[in-house]
Amino acid sequence: MIKKSFKNQIISLLGLNAIVRSLHYRNYRLFFYGQTISLIGTWIQRIAVPWLVYRITGSVFLLGLVGFAGQIPTFLISPFAGVLIDRWNRHKILVITQILALIQAFVLALLFYEKSISVWHIAILSVFLGIINAFDMPARQSFIVDMIEKKEDLGNAIALNSSMVNSARLIGPSIAGILISLTGEGMCFLINGISYIFVIAFLLMMKITPREAKPQNRNVMQNMKEGFRYTFGFIPIRYIILLLALVSLMGMPYTVLMPVFAKTILHGGPHTFGFMMGATGIGALIGAFYMASRKNVAGLEKFIPWFAAIFGFGLITFSLSHNFVLSLGLLLITGFGMLMQMTSSNTILQTIVDDDKRGRVMSFYTMAFMGTAPFGSLLAGSLASKVGAPNTLLIGGVACIVGGLIFMRKLPEIKKSIHPIYIRLGILPEVATGIQSTTELTSSPNE
Repeated sequence: MIKKSFKNQIISLLGLNAIVRSLHYRNYRLFFYGQTISLIGTWIQRIAVPWLVYRITGSVFLLGLVGFAGQIPTFLISPFAGVLIDRWNRHKILVITQILALIQAFVLALLFYEKSISVWHIAILSVFLGIINAFDMPARQSFIVDMIEKKEDLGNAIALNSSMVNSARLIGPSIAGILISLTGEGMCFLINGISYIFVIAFLLMMKITPREAKPQNRNVMQNMKEGFRYTFGFIPIRYIILLLALVSLMGMPYTVLMPVFAKTILHGGPHTFGFMMGATGIGALIGAFYMASRKNVAGLEKFIPWFAAIFGFGLITFSLSHNFVLSLGLLLITGFGMLMQMTSSNTILQTIVDDDKRGRVMSFYTMAFMGTAPFGSLLAGSLASKVGAPNTLLIGGVACIVGGLIFMRKLPEIKKSIHPIYIRLGILPEVATGIQSTTELTSSPNE
């Protein structure tokens, strides 16, 4: 009892209670621990796949092509998946997607150890994983609200979710670099497959109260159209998703080109690649802890364009660097800007969206964040083969900054639409009697 009390006092003094408050919910705690283990395995495999492709082909174009193959299903399937996620049990969807991802990782490991793996095997299995992710990612994002009882803790849960992802981003690449140099890429695939066993077990341990299912009188296509009109008809959601899509298209493919920078520009090996991805993870982790420490979502929208600009600045300066230590510092800045823009967007969307359309909105979020990345990967691979990897990243960084500036010009419209919703939810105080009527006039569509 004394030890527990002392521990609680230390946590309180460090201000950690506010940061980890969502872990007080049992279901979220199980989700957090299971996903942390699984995501470390995921990042180990994410490092191993492009390194294996580049090692066996030496082709920047094929590197981009495999990235495209793994992410294009998310773009094509996510809107349809969002409709089903709003209809089906999110908890069961996640159990199924984790089992399928486990199978994919074990098949990769088997092909590697049989010494029969080729770039086409990798591409086909990447497509399979992309189909899984088209359901898994929006379901996972939507599932957070099923685990968090108090709406005011939702932003904290999303930020902790990001800290979990980026802790894995920090740990996974470092482990991958060591494993690749010592045992080869196959062990990375095997460990990833084993890691899914833990998340499946934790998901099955949860006690989730089933959501009250609303009767669906319309077919899937009608539901999809309704989700599209709601997402792009409401100003804040529209501009947040469009900026995220631009940043994902032009900026996120930098990860696909990291093997080129590690091997060709910085003259390193798997360790160099792992450290570079780890530096991005540290920057993202710093951003995640800041987001988790925030009391609520109020005022977050005004920072989104700045975060996009920071990400763009990091890409531009990194593209000009030929020094390993300097490159690590610049990747830290890049990771910080990337995480902050992504998590800020996610938190605002999850707060203002209607719950019966959450799956569809988060499917468009996934489509913007992950679905446009395949076109970015293909574009980056093609562009890098013509103008070089550094110039490709420089162009992407400039595009992110321009997107941030355009979003900044739209901020007055965005604030005008968001603030009445915050007032209705109790996030902002109702400072004048006339605000309530404004709330009713400017609330989100289809409400």
